[in-house]
Amino acid sequence: MHIVVVGLNYRTAPVEVREKFTFADKDLPEALRHLKLTKSVLEGVIVATCNRTEIYVVVDRLHMCGYFIRSFMEQWFGISREEFTSHLYIYEDEQAISHLFRVTCSLDSMVLGETQILGQVRNAFLQSQENNATGVWFNMLFKQAVTLGKRVHSETTIGESAVSISYAAVELGKRIFGLFTDKKVLILGAGKMSELTVKHLYANGADEVIVANRTLSRAEELALKFNGTPCTLETAIDRLDEVDILISSTGAKEYVLTSSQVKESMKNRQSRPLFIIDIAVPRDIDPVIGDLHNVFLYDIDDLEGIVESNLEMRRGEAVKIEIMIKEEIIEFHHWLKTLGIRPVIRALQEKSNSIHEDTMESLFNKLPELDDHQRKVIRRLTKSIVNQMMHDPINRIKEMTGEKQGNDALEFFTQIFALEDQVNEQGNDKVQMVASKKTAVTASSKSSEIMSSLSKASLMPASL
Repeated sequence: MHIVVVGLNYRTAPVEVREKFTFADKDLPEALRHLKLTKSVLEGVIVATCNRTEIYVVVDRLHMCGYFIRSFMEQWFGISREEFTSHLYIYEDEQAISHLFRVTCSLDSMVLGETQILGQVRNAFLQSQENNATGVWFNMLFKQAVTLGKRVHSETTIGESAVSISYAAVELGKRIFGLFTDKKVLILGAGKMSELTVKHLYANGADEVIVANRTLSRAEELALKFNGTPCTLETAIDRLDEVDILISSTGAKEYVLTSSQVKESMKNRQSRPLFIIDIAVPRDIDPVIGDLHNVFLYDIDDLEGIVESNLEMRRGEAVKIEIMIKEEIIEFHHWLKTLGIRPVIRALQEKSNSIHEDTMESLFNKLPELDDHQRKVIRRLTKSIVNQMMHDPINRIKEMTGEKQGNDALEFFTQIFALEDQVNEQGNDKVQMVASKKTAVTASSKSSEIMSSLSKASLMPASL
């Protein structure tokens, strides 16, 4: 079996392409169901954020895997593959694992060190798990990835010096106005991104912030935290002529602000410019609005270079994190190798227990005069002998499976202890022997390649 990720992000696709490949929260369960029905796919997780859409899968073969995933995307989004294939990247096995770890550690984010992606990956995994789209491999891999992301933010300074998307939006406004004193700001949307934006605005001197949301109660909740003014999205359109800056971050699928609405508002502004920053994906603001006189429109892709000064420190921490990632990948591969060993060790333990119990029963039948205490002592001591005899062989086979001929060693171990029948009986266990043997073959044959592939500073997309 193999781990593969197919995706597009802010590096490979502009926002006008990315916004076509977003998954609404309510649609994810059905999307995961369709993904699991895709040929060759055994497990799946969909990570969809404003800056990336990535499909992680466990497949039983690599051949044609990219084709099958592109077919899923083509059918789900109703877009011909010719329109998006050039924007996709695909990573396999070690590169796929490394990519996931880099994503959760925010090394692959537009804003290096931002913390939101960790929660987004965690939620994506939990939703996939709840919809029975994950199994043994991804239950382990994604838990390990999330744990690593938490370690990174607690053990390094990668998250210090605010450089989030919301911070970048406010920084752009400061470049335009200097300070926000006497400036009125309108926020469209009351989600987490909007809350962070309002927080940065007040920290930078904004006098008044209007919070607009489709649901007034949510706007009131956020406005109350910052002494702002709540209103509905419909009412906000009528207040455009009052504000100096508009920052939009809703979850709408269609534009919440049109060219005609802004054009009408500009008539009452007496030549005052209107600065609009759209940090939503899909975009909230019709891009043609940027062509209007005295209207200055920026979208999320315009924010990439805003916070360069704070990123230098984070790049230094990124070097430490890359080392942590390498260690975690080796740890995951070690875990994979144990999947092939577990059925064999379990079979050996069950066989030894069975022999021990049969021997004890025979012994006690021949020595009926033994009392309960004597029987317990004999059972404990003989069980200790059995365990000590198995200890070294079990540890040795664990070591040998990590070597070049690890699969052969495992097969030989199985034959030496005559465990074939017991192992075959475990075929319906959660970890099937067939899959485990494939795991051992894949892990052992690729172990010599791990460090060389990880030493590359950047992972180039493989050809689709």
